[in-house]
Amino acid sequence: MYKFLVADDHPLFREAIINTISSAFPGSSTYETEDIESTLELIKSNDEIDLILLDLNMPGMTGLNGLLDVRNECPTTPVVIVSAETEKQKILQTLSYGAVGFIAKSSSKKVIGEAIQSVFEGNVYLPPNIMRSQTVDNQTNECEISPEKISLLTRRELIVLKHLTKGEANKQIAYNLHISETTIKSHVSSILKKLGATNRVKVVVGCGDIDFNQYLKR
Repeated sequence: MYKFLVADDHPLFREAIINTISSAFPGSSTYETEDIESTLELIKSNDEIDLILLDLNMPGMTGLNGLLDVRNECPTTPVVIVSAETEKQKILQTLSYGAVGFIAKSSSKKVIGEAIQSVFEGNVYLPPNIMRSQTVDNQTNECEISPEKISLLTRRELIVLKHLTKGEANKQIAYNLHISETTIKSHVSSILKKLGATNRVKVVVGCGDIDFNQYLKR
């Protein structure tokens, strides 16, 4: 099942999130960290994490720089911000910095579970009160990926990409293709590099309408 990292400096909130994960995703395991330094140390030594739930205001975060550090360290692992931040522009900015979603700390247990599930399905999650403004629309347009870049991918990378566009997590793709999750992560890293994308969500958005059969015939 899934492996989560809950990075937050408030023990009671970590416990609440972990309880939510246990209810929504039975059999999953969870790691905990309380500052950016321990978070980076953990992800450096563990490449099996399926989702990182990251607080914006942990010690050492210095604004959104901590998010950038996490994304640079593990570019293929989805990161969702879980924060009490209410400023719309800052919430939208977390997406441009590589997060795949933003969950308000005031959200109910049910909403948090549904938000995480939505991310696993390949979607970008935002609170209902945050409208998908022109900022997000512009970001979506920038995700368009040219046929020339798609042609750079190997056959195996194309197959992995096809599964990515279906919203499948690394673990699920590995199971479906009968190869290791480590190999899948390597393929995803190569795909991101070749397509010039900073995270897998941009790849999913940019490749959603691609006819993979056309490329796999070559």
